[in-house]
Amino acid sequence: MTGGRRNVQIGRYPVRWHIVLLTLWTAVWFVVAERHAAVSWHYLREGEQLLFGHGDGGGLALYANHPELQIGPVSFLVAGLFAPFPAALGEKLADAFMSGLGLYMLVLVGRAAADHYLGTGVNHKRLQQRVLIAGAAFIPMWVEVSVRFAHLDDVLALFFTTLAVRALVRGNATAVGVFLALAVDSKPWAVGFLPLLLALPRPTRLRAAAWTFGLVAVAWLPFYLTHLDTLHAARFTIPNQPASSLRWFGVNDPVTPWWDRPTQMALAMGLGALAVRRGRWPAVVFLAADARILFDPSVYTYYNASVLLGTLIWDSIGQRRLVPWVSWIALITLYGSALVVPSDSTRGLIRLAFCLGSAAYVLFWPQRAPRGGRRGRRPGREPAHGTLISDGPHGTALK
Repeated sequence: MTGGRRNVQIGRYPVRWHIVLLTLWTAVWFVVAERHAAVSWHYLREGEQLLFGHGDGGGLALYANHPELQIGPVSFLVAGLFAPFPAALGEKLADAFMSGLGLYMLVLVGRAAADHYLGTGVNHKRLQQRVLIAGAAFIPMWVEVSVRFAHLDDVLALFFTTLAVRALVRGNATAVGVFLALAVDSKPWAVGFLPLLLALPRPTRLRAAAWTFGLVAVAWLPFYLTHLDTLHAARFTIPNQPASSLRWFGVNDPVTPWWDRPTQMALAMGLGALAVRRGRWPAVVFLAADARILFDPSVYTYYNASVLLGTLIWDSIGQRRLVPWVSWIALITLYGSALVVPSDSTRGLIRLAFCLGSAAYVLFWPQRAPRGGRRGRRPGREPAHGTLISDGPHGTALK
């Protein structure tokens, strides 16, 4: 009994009812999406085969000969885990694996939030409720990227970034650097999450950055050093769709403008650095995702998974309201408009307004301070053993 409540257990492990409910919610969306699943899995399968030399123009020449495969080598390595199975079975197993990662990410964010608020008087039960409500908005978009489109590269980039957030709160600078590197090695656009390094204390920041840039070099340099044509892969273009926010900036090029990708990355890193400077590091992932969809010429719905991970982290760690309304606004605005708004131009305007409005909100809206004036624990400091988080009339020891 804790605080007058009976803890239900399975064996040695307590049942977390918010995780049970989110698991059931994931299963519902999995069944819905599985009917039209794995739209892009063939890219992963093709890239994995080429990387291991099972086709012409593969090996270290992979990106030079196939610039359309904008996928990191770590993603191809992980895709290889499913190669021994028959194609249909491997695809289903990959879908289930990626869905499971989404649930684990909710656990990681919940634990990071609990550690962040240790000793501040935040009610643990309320944190669980916050993760439940925000997670219910996150799951539909996670199933979109992991099951419907089967973008293992995006899935891994977001998963490793979540591990980096958890390590940041725990004060493990080396792990932050390693996980951010793995995110970039899974999908290049994860470079936008690197401002998380700035949230580390100065003495450990350099070590973490060295791990990040070292492991990124190990993964990518062999392709560039052995085949200089790999540089052309960075200039690969996709159609500039009518619903893209770029149209509202007067960009009517039929394909990706030459300046677009560098602008995406620079804006993501600049906004992330500003968030850290203003003491709002939990907004880094959210802001990087905003920069991505704001300037991307394409409008695939699976892009929204990065936004919903950003809102999940922000709603769980970055603000103290019980109802995580930012996550639900993101889901309704971005996914809802894609389903019910027929006008391409209007959908682009909605995306533009969401990105600008949400970025301004997380960066500049006044934040309510905790009772007693104590804010969450600063990244880089281990939580004290035995610290209590207030949970009604009796404290619940989380550590």
